[in-house]
Amino acid sequence: MNSNFEQVKQQFKAADVDEKIRIYTTTKGLTVEEFKELLRMFPLQHLDKLERAMA
Repeated sequence: MNSNFEQVKQQFKAADVDEKIRIYTTTKGLTVEEFKELLRMFPLQHLDKLERAMA
């Protein structure tokens, strides 16, 4: 796991929902596993908002 991902993960953890969505949809170079790890930290009640942002 790269240190850049650790930095992204810390930012993601501290971010509000809109910032989490921005990080998730604009961060490049993450592996599928890294994206899954971020997704596990995403508040499920806002998943529809994330899906719309990715559409």
